[in-house]
Amino acid sequence: MSDLQAPLRPKRKKGLVDFLVQFRWIFVIFFVLPFSALYYFLIYLGDVRSEMKSYKQRQKEHDENVLKVVKRLKQRNPKKDGLVCTARKPWIAVGMRNVDYKRARHYEVDLSAFRNILEIDKQRMIARVEPLVNMGQITRVTVPMNLSLAVVAELDDLTVGGLINGYGIEGSSHIYGLFSDTVVAYEIVLADGRVVRATKDNEYSDLFYAIPWSQGTLGFLVAAEIKLIPVKEYMRLTYTPVVGNLQDLAQGYMDSFAPRDGDQDNPEKVPDFVEGMVYSPTEGVFMTGRYASKEEAKKKGNKINNVGWWFKPWFYQHAQTALKKGEFVEYIPTREYYHRHTRCLYWEGKLILPFGDQWWFRFLLGWLMPPKVSLLKATQGESIRNYYHDMHVIQDMLVPLYKVGDALEWVHHEMEIYPIWLCPHRLFKLPVKTMVYPEPGFEQHHRQGDTPYAQMFTDVGVYYAPGPVLRGEVFDGAEAVRKLEQWLIKNHSFQPQYAVSELNEKDFWRMFDADLYEHVRRKYGAVGTFMSVYYKSKKGRKTEKEVQEAEQAHLETAYAEADY
Repeated sequence: MSDLQAPLRPKRKKGLVDFLVQFRWIFVIFFVLPFSALYYFLIYLGDVRSEMKSYKQRQKEHDENVLKVVKRLKQRNPKKDGLVCTARKPWIAVGMRNVDYKRARHYEVDLSAFRNILEIDKQRMIARVEPLVNMGQITRVTVPMNLSLAVVAELDDLTVGGLINGYGIEGSSHIYGLFSDTVVAYEIVLADGRVVRATKDNEYSDLFYAIPWSQGTLGFLVAAEIKLIPVKEYMRLTYTPVVGNLQDLAQGYMDSFAPRDGDQDNPEKVPDFVEGMVYSPTEGVFMTGRYASKEEAKKKGNKINNVGWWFKPWFYQHAQTALKKGEFVEYIPTREYYHRHTRCLYWEGKLILPFGDQWWFRFLLGWLMPPKVSLLKATQGESIRNYYHDMHVIQDMLVPLYKVGDALEWVHHEMEIYPIWLCPHRLFKLPVKTMVYPEPGFEQHHRQGDTPYAQMFTDVGVYYAPGPVLRGEVFDGAEAVRKLEQWLIKNHSFQPQYAVSELNEKDFWRMFDADLYEHVRRKYGAVGTFMSVYYKSKKGRKTEKEVQEAEQAHLETAYAEADY
């Protein structure tokens, strides 16, 4: 794409909803922030209480809770009760997709008790955790031990279950892959009440490979064993500014972590962490991090930046200063680095609280940040929710690394959203074809970042109000998402299902591969018990009749018609 000129759009007439959104910060300050702080504090007390229990006690409680889930499933009458789903309220989920499937008749199973860290096994380098354990909780336990999950998603509230059943990524994913690639075993309650442990090399290996991206539609995840890695106390972070057109920025991003000689597995050439932020069509900052000891960080002349303090500038704005002062290096405490985007929710905080980044707000009320996403969703109402779907974008585009420049140009032309987040991740060649998979024959091209066993992809994170909306122009959010999805399909790219989707069923299965997923659903009795992943992700209300008809279609090879 050579023409980056955005289309001319007419002005949009504003209504009452625009007024409510513009001044929603008043409600956020006086209601959402205080209640968020109270909620976080109560959750913290619960986590501390859990950590005070012995691993033996936690395991005993886990076993008891699993039996409750099994009992509840066996009490279901398939002829009278609806399809099975969790009892969690729709607004609690961090994702922006409407949980409309719970508006149809359904059979609820309560998983709210599954929020304990069951074991930190230092010999096996495994953390065994329950699905509602979140990133903030687990880093609070592991980092003081100089241990960490191999992939730690940035926001504190993101849970293990959501990152496995959906998708999860972090700046270390160019080494370890997506969050689900770091899991070594799943404990699953199947539709018939059986409790199984699935690994890549036992009798449930097909289930093991099918769980990621399945959105909990194959069974209930009740525990996971996740890879741990040794870490040091600090992250040595280098901020490198790049100026040029979008293709130049994409190349600078690639060069920051992917050696041009193809030596992608050489730790001397490949950093531990990578992240990029594109601030405009001509400016970006790319950050590379390496773990560092406290002795190194505290050497004379080294700068330590505690980015986690409430009064500190928001991280994305701090990184942007590299565009003025040039490349610089600093040391950040490891746990604070992991959660660097939590306080400002990347840059979404600027829309929620337009003055939230100002020094006076950070000093006086910054300690209340961030507002809890679930409370924001619970209090926004139908009209504001629809407004955000139409006038606001939260999408991730998982694209092959060599197509990042094209993706940036597409986003600029169609949405004009900045900043844009860039985070690389490996997509591994697996023994079976899963819902997301590398391009066939990618290893023959020897492209930058690729290895014989994995193709390098990048998450192009598009989060903010589009340029036309900020200028008061007409913008069709649904149409923009439809165009985005078609671009992804044509470019062998993927859309995480937490986001609002406009895909019809045929296009959904053009984007994702259905074979293993459908095989596992039939083999383990999920059909007729759990809703299919498409209907769980689909935008709009789901009636029971619609779901039943869709379930019947799953039995009739409906997805063999997918066009590639």
